[in-house]
Amino acid sequence: MTEKKETAPTRASEYRTATKLVRGGTKRSQFNETSEAIFMNSGFVYDSAEQAAGRFKGENDGYIYSRYANPTLSMFEERMILLEEGAEAARATASGMAAVNGALMSQLKAGDHVVAPKALFGSCLYIIETILPRFGIDVTLIDGTDIDQWKKAINEKTACVFFETPSNPALEIMDIAAISELAHKVGAKVVVDNVFATPVLQHPITLGADIVVYSATKHIDGQGRCLGGIVLGSEEFIEDTLAPYLKHTGPALSPFNAWNLLKGLETLELRVEKQCDNAEKIANFLSGHPAIKRVLYPGSDMHPHHALAKQQMSRGGSLVAFEVAGNQDDAFSVLNRLSLIDISNNLGDAKSLITHPTTTTHSSVDEATKQELGITESMLRLSVGLEDVDDLIEDLGYALSRQNA
Repeated sequence: MTEKKETAPTRASEYRTATKLVRGGTKRSQFNETSEAIFMNSGFVYDSAEQAAGRFKGENDGYIYSRYANPTLSMFEERMILLEEGAEAARATASGMAAVNGALMSQLKAGDHVVAPKALFGSCLYIIETILPRFGIDVTLIDGTDIDQWKKAINEKTACVFFETPSNPALEIMDIAAISELAHKVGAKVVVDNVFATPVLQHPITLGADIVVYSATKHIDGQGRCLGGIVLGSEEFIEDTLAPYLKHTGPALSPFNAWNLLKGLETLELRVEKQCDNAEKIANFLSGHPAIKRVLYPGSDMHPHHALAKQQMSRGGSLVAFEVAGNQDDAFSVLNRLSLIDISNNLGDAKSLITHPTTTTHSSVDEATKQELGITESMLRLSVGLEDVDDLIEDLGYALSRQNA
């Protein structure tokens, strides 16, 4: 009896991650190009007036206007849906902050209540703490690592909870499953900013989250070329709640940027794995250096939330935070002695980048909150790139060894 031959996957969702990243969502034009095409146009034409009317009524499929949808954007969105486990639909945006704003504002109204940690990227905190209250939305800020504080803060009026894990810049880890369970008891949506973990290392929807947002500017592009963002979730939320909001408010992603992000996705897994390799070695090096007061890396067993990080993430990520012994002047001296690693507030790049959060990304956060969150004047945030790790360690070693010279 001849054994039946096992056939290859017939659906894109059945392929493994690396294959999805290279081929997912690709649609070829009549010219059968190998690389995805850039549909660099604002509008579309119709075969007839009846067809145009039908499209606007939603009676037939097709593109209308690139502020609404565009073939290159659709390819990027479809590839991200394949990558983001549990996601049914997605919408791309012009930036990561446009994604955060859209994910929140599209679903909230006056009288709603939002719970979020104090440990947020400065612009995210501005939306939560300043913009939402202007529209009559109540906000409660808590220590996101303390489940008891989530229990006390979430109530019957809570419509949404929002958090990032790992957090920026101190790399705190929030318990996605536990927070989601609490939120869902009162019918609240859970929105997770998954930028630091990337869709390669963490899958919030499989852990209970409803909505995932990314600044695609970071690891997804990964080469410092363009801005972009994306929101992923259920088809109901994306199509019925988010899409109309984005359509009418207009934070549209450029087709050219969408094409760049498609190209970035092709190498995302390779880059993130290598960046994790480098970050682990750098964290170990810094942990034993006499000029370092504290190292924060989720992949290290010295991290206060290491056990939870292991549950949620497949690896520790590409970001390392550390405190230089001394004060802000000492931290600046270390930054200014680096020759290979660039001073920049960006992250997730192929090039290693380092910043001083308290005077850059979190400069708008009040001093009391920064101290509460452990964002000290001597803290530095290192986004580890793809350079030879020994060169990076030598650069850091020189800058640190000269500190007290």
